[in-house]
This record gives sequence, C-alpha cells and structure tokens, in this order.
Amino acid sequence: MDKPIIWENNRVKMIDQTKLPLILEIVEYSDYRDLGQAIRELKIRGAPALGIAAAMGLVLCAFSCSTTNFNEFLAELTIAEHFLRSTRPTAVNLFWAIERMMNKARTFSNLSMEAIKEELLAEALLIAAEDEEMCRNIGRFGQEIVPEKANILTHCNAGFLATGGYGTALGVIRSAFSAGKKIQVYADETRPLLQGARLTAWELMQDKIPVKLIADNMAGYFMNSGNIDLVITGADRIAENGDTANKIGTYSLAVLAKENKIPFYIAAPSSTIDFSIGTGEEICIEERKSEEITNIGGVSIAPKGVEVCNPAFDVTPHRYISGIITEKGIVRPPFGENLRKMLRG
Repeated sequence: MDKPIIWENNRVKMIDQTKLPLILEIVEYSDYRDLGQAIRELKIRGAPALGIAAAMGLVLCAFSCSTTNFNEFLAELTIAEHFLRSTRPTAVNLFWAIERMMNKARTFSNLSMEAIKEELLAEALLIAAEDEEMCRNIGRFGQEIVPEKANILTHCNAGFLATGGYGTALGVIRSAFSAGKKIQVYADETRPLLQGARLTAWELMQDKIPVKLIADNMAGYFMNSGNIDLVITGADRIAENGDTANKIGTYSLAVLAKENKIPFYIAAPSSTIDFSIGTGEEICIEERKSEEITNIGGVSIAPKGVEVCNPAFDVTPHRYISGIITEKGIVRPPFGENLRKMLRG
C-alpha cells in the first residue's frame, strides 16, 4: 500500500502501525466498532489519518445499515458518530471529519438509501484525497524555510503514515530533499511508544533520506552543540492563538529551541486548527494506559505496582513557535490574527 489507509471492496484496509518496522501487516475492517478499537490501539494514528479513519468508519456503518427509513438511518449513524468520537480525545481532525460527514448525511433525505451510501463514501474518499494534496502543498511551502544544507530535528511521526499520504513535517523534509537540498534528519525516538524510532526512521530510510536516531533526552545536547538548524513537528490540535498540542515531549523541544535560538516550526493542515478554542489550556489531553510506560515490547521495565502518569500530548505555547506551515502558506505571529486571515484567504 502506498497510503496508510484505503477503502477497498467495501472494507477499510490499513497498515498496522503497531507492528512496524519489524512487520508490514495490512489489516482490514468491515465493522466501524472494530475500526474504532483499532484507532484506540494506535493501529492507525496521526491527526489527519485519524480524520480519514473516522470518516471511513461512518461509511462502514452506513453500508451495514439495512433500514430504508432516513430517520432510522441517521439514528444509526449518530450512534456510530458518538462511538468514534470517544476513541481519541485530542486530535481535532477526527472530530472535524466526523462533523463534515454528519453534516453531509443530513442533506440527503431526498435520496435513495443506496445513493446516500455512495455519497458518503465519495465524501470520505474526498477527505482522504484532499488531505494528501494538502500535505504536498505543506511540503511545497515548507521547503522554502529549509536551508540548502540543513540538519533538521523532528519528533514523533508526521509522515505519510500519519496522513492521507506524503506527510506534514516529513512532507516538508521530503520536498526539501526532492529539491536537491542536503538534508540530515535527527529523529527523536519519542517515548513511550517510540513512534520516531519505529515509524519516522523507517519512513525516511524507505525514501533514502539521511536519518540519525537519537534518544529523546539527547535533543538538548545536539541543539547546544550546533548540530540542529531547525525543528519541525506535526500537530494534533492548534488553538486560535497558535498554542499547539502535539506528541508529549514537543513542548520541551520548543523551549530548548528557543534557548538555543533555533527556529521551531509546526506543519499541519488547516483542518488541525480549532477556532472554537482560544488557547491551548482548553485542549483535552489524552491520558493513556500505564503499560505503555512500564513495558517495552511486552517486557516489564518497572517495579510491579508503581504509579504511572502517561499523558499522550503536551501543549507548546505559541510564543515558542516560529511559524505554522499550512497548505495555504506559512503563518507567522501574531497567530490569532494571521490564522484567520489564512483561512479566509
């Protein structure tokens, strides 16, 4: 598969990201509840990809619905909506895609049930196609800020696995590399689930882009020693003022970058911007199970019964962010004003 998630033969097929890089396994789902569980288990992850998965989950519900009554159909779809909304609380793209699909469904009361199902499928596929196109535009705009020779630090995975294809932060890196720039990527391992080590390093090696894997607590050393020219990460939710939620550890990198006078950029599509919240303080931070901290690869690394805190994300205040790279261009401070201008434009 050249995309992390696709629709094929009335099923959702996707790469099981929990098995990478050791096993490239394709899993498929015909029931939205099973797909929702796969979202919870991080078989698919990354804010844009979660939006696509949620949209396709609603299509699975629609295709399994046997009623010919529109109101009954909408009621079943609403049950699926609530279930899918409950899977991951932080990534706004999931909620954005669900809202878009439900709004679309409500306009189809005059169509046959089969026509409604096909329309919803077309909308979900459009969301996926639009996301890949947005990522390519993010890469096109973002590569402009990359020097001809650049050492780039990135965190977690914001590549094709996390999107409809191509990637956000890694989309910028891919575009810069394709433009002939001499790129060296430093990829944080990204504890506790090692998405940088397992996914980002794997993606970049597939594309033959030079990458060096480092432990999370090495980032400050490499910044201070002059080995990093800029930092680029993805995002799971961006508040109106530019405060950004991303994988836990991103805030630390932003503070280190500021201290070492290194530009810090966020790369994300406009669907990741949540204009309904003013600041990052309003972003719901997902708390995940303790086993993700106490175990690695199924092996316990901590004393039995130890108390664990495991927030999956942190919020980087806008004052640490040099710019937000979107599919419409690079937005710079003041973000509150300029993000809205970008959206209108």
